[in-house]
Amino acid sequence: MQGVYGAFIGVFLIGLREGLEATLIVSIAAAFLKRNGQSTRAMFAGVALAVLICIGVGVGLNLLSASLPQAQQEMMESVIGVVAVVFVTSMIVWMNRNAGRLQGELEHEAEQAVSRGGSVALVVMAFLAVLKEGFELSVFLLAAAGTSHGSRWSAVLGGVAGIAVAIAMGVGLYYGGLKVNLDRFFRVTGGFLVLIAAGLVLDVLRTAHEAGWLNIGQQQVLDLSSWIPENSVQGALISGLFLIPTDPRLIEVIGWLLYAVSMLVVFAWPGRKGAAPRTGGQATAPAVSTPADLPEPDYTK
Repeated sequence: MQGVYGAFIGVFLIGLREGLEATLIVSIAAAFLKRNGQSTRAMFAGVALAVLICIGVGVGLNLLSASLPQAQQEMMESVIGVVAVVFVTSMIVWMNRNAGRLQGELEHEAEQAVSRGGSVALVVMAFLAVLKEGFELSVFLLAAAGTSHGSRWSAVLGGVAGIAVAIAMGVGLYYGGLKVNLDRFFRVTGGFLVLIAAGLVLDVLRTAHEAGWLNIGQQQVLDLSSWIPENSVQGALISGLFLIPTDPRLIEVIGWLLYAVSMLVVFAWPGRKGAAPRTGGQATAPAVSTPADLPEPDYTK
């Protein structure tokens, strides 16, 4: 069970954050279509197609990795890990600076899409949003699952659970039964994701060494076996969630510290708070309003 719980929680957080943004876009697009008397069937068909494409990409990459020799598997895992770190880092930075006004930004983008292309533009907008978030989640899931064969299915289940919760939150937001302070939500989860991504950096450095790409700084500097006991919940959480090994090497410690410290500084730096949305000039409250209550779009603009 080593790493199972941690892998589940880590990918759950990623799935929740990625899924919530996509769900918000889909719910807002559905609200605009509903207000205009248009059917949402085409939009949800596009969403389903995007989901299938993302699943196909993830399965294809996984099968490709399994068919490669061990050294090339390590190379592919290193590349996927780097891409996952880039995705998670960009998500943390963007959400940290824009979460407080995310609702207004999405509503504005939906209005622009309607003005340019009507309902077809909203369908495309929802399709691309789900495709983007789903692809990023697939890459991170592959990176997390590749860290331990025992945690592969727990990572998959964590991602599915996170998406399921995000969909449930989106449904609650759409029908007005749920209010979420996006700024607070993304800042709380962002702190955990910085440490998760730092662990992923450490793991990339290890797989790069196993692939024969990195041979410097391989001396062991710490023995964390007493802090990360095997076959324990504590050890599973630390090794599975934050990807911390019991025998970190010098280059891994340096990479972890450089990433974690720099990202925590960026994360703690004040983002752009309280910016007025471009949809009427009124301040947007951090709590998400009900997409079903969105105003009728003005097609005369």
